[in-house]
Amino acid sequence: MRICGAASLANPASIELNPHHQANAIVNLLRAAATVSTWTLVSRILGLAREVILARGFGAGADMDAFNVAFRLPNLLRRLFAEGAFSQAFVPIFSETHAREGDARTKVLLSNVSSALFWVLLAVSLAGIVGAPLLVWAIATGFVGQSAKFALATELTRWMFPYILFISLVSCAAGALNTYHRYAIPAATPVLLNAAMIAAALLIAPRLEQPVLALALAVLVGGVAQLALQLPALARIGLLPRLNTPLAALRDDGVRRVLRLMLPALFAVSVSQLSLIINTNIASHLVTGSVSWITYADRLMEFPTALLGVALGTVLLPNLTRANAESRREDYSRLLDWGLRLSCVLALPAAVGLALLGEGIIATLYQGGKFTAMDVARTAPALAGYAFGLLGLIAVKILAPGYYAQQDIKTPVKIALLVLVATQLANLMLVPWLAHVALTVSVSLGALANAALLLAGLLRRRVYKPLAGWASFLLKVAVALAVMAAPMAWLAPRIEWTTLAPAPRAEILAVTLAAAIGLYFGTLWVLGFRATDFRVRAK
Repeated sequence: MRICGAASLANPASIELNPHHQANAIVNLLRAAATVSTWTLVSRILGLAREVILARGFGAGADMDAFNVAFRLPNLLRRLFAEGAFSQAFVPIFSETHAREGDARTKVLLSNVSSALFWVLLAVSLAGIVGAPLLVWAIATGFVGQSAKFALATELTRWMFPYILFISLVSCAAGALNTYHRYAIPAATPVLLNAAMIAAALLIAPRLEQPVLALALAVLVGGVAQLALQLPALARIGLLPRLNTPLAALRDDGVRRVLRLMLPALFAVSVSQLSLIINTNIASHLVTGSVSWITYADRLMEFPTALLGVALGTVLLPNLTRANAESRREDYSRLLDWGLRLSCVLALPAAVGLALLGEGIIATLYQGGKFTAMDVARTAPALAGYAFGLLGLIAVKILAPGYYAQQDIKTPVKIALLVLVATQLANLMLVPWLAHVALTVSVSLGALANAALLLAGLLRRRVYKPLAGWASFLLKVAVALAVMAAPMAWLAPRIEWTTLAPAPRAEILAVTLAAAIGLYFGTLWVLGFRATDFRVRAK
């Protein structure tokens, strides 16, 4: 592997990785991450278009509060079963099996794991449909005294709950494809959900007596479409799974290993998701619109989090697992160092930009129709609260695979418990003064604490040994941030974003963002940074 980090621009280190299935192939991890980021960018752009359409068409009223609560339930389980506990348990074992036992055994394992997942999630989906009222009550007790909103949230939950079945199978397929270095299809898959929701909002919603029901239908259709896209990709590499009975699947030792790892992983992810449930519940007791304001802010935060954190995490986990399986400790450490440096270079300016230009971004994207200037004013500080912890949110997605690749999930569980307590203590202190904004600030504080504790654990174990030059690296990044932030901090408060017409507002925002990006990366270039400094190759 060749890693040319900013810490050692003149003396890059060289190490070779040798995947079992592709001994002479070269995989550029930066290019792989760029592939994931590019498709994620397309998805996020569509997601942004979706949010603009929803904000202007539905606003931040009772219907959208009900939809956001209902969508949070299957989305929570998606993170719990699919992207969370399942991926953390499945990808390391699948990658290890592929490296040590070859393609034939890998295909059998995939069939059995996907079969077990199918039967479990089918039962969960049916239980969710039946128990929808209890679920809505659990996540949004503030809706109980509002019968119409509670009934709508319950109906929407029943429509969308089967999404968890399809998206979990998508996650299983994506883990297999990423292990085989097929990153494009898994990264492109989320585009379909956004496309389905946009089409439903524009074409179906206006024809319904209850327009928001169209969004629930779109979520279900999007889940089916995403799975349909993955299956041909699996077939092309000979990994199309077969559906086995539950008993046959559970007889596979690999499946039992995944399940054993999933139990602590499930607990770890459930702790972080429990924090989201508590925050949603608190927001349901605040003024109408609170759930939607923090949701719109969260959507904007997901843009950089997905582009960088998800992309790097997706690429790092199978490669870290392979390095661990082959006992290449130095290589393992350098992969983590590469991910952390790249995160600092890209996450910090994104956080500064979102915090200083949040009102302009929200007004430009969302204001209009049912989304008023008041909604802009309430959403902007929530976005700034999230921006405060952006580096922590992204760093966790890089540091946590450092544990998962070694099949250690208990440590992140313990850290998650501490973070949950800290987050809710922050809510207890801040909500009376900051209302819904406190919920985003507490998430940021928790993310920063989580990242710090994960990093400390890796350093203590000497699994991660930072390359030389971090002090000068961070100093240069800080100088570039200061050069970028100073003019933004002076200009942003002087612009009345909500009173400007849409066209000049968009023009001012575009010019300001372009100038900020130019100043930041121009300063880094003057200080000696080059894109090739972050090249990573696995041979």
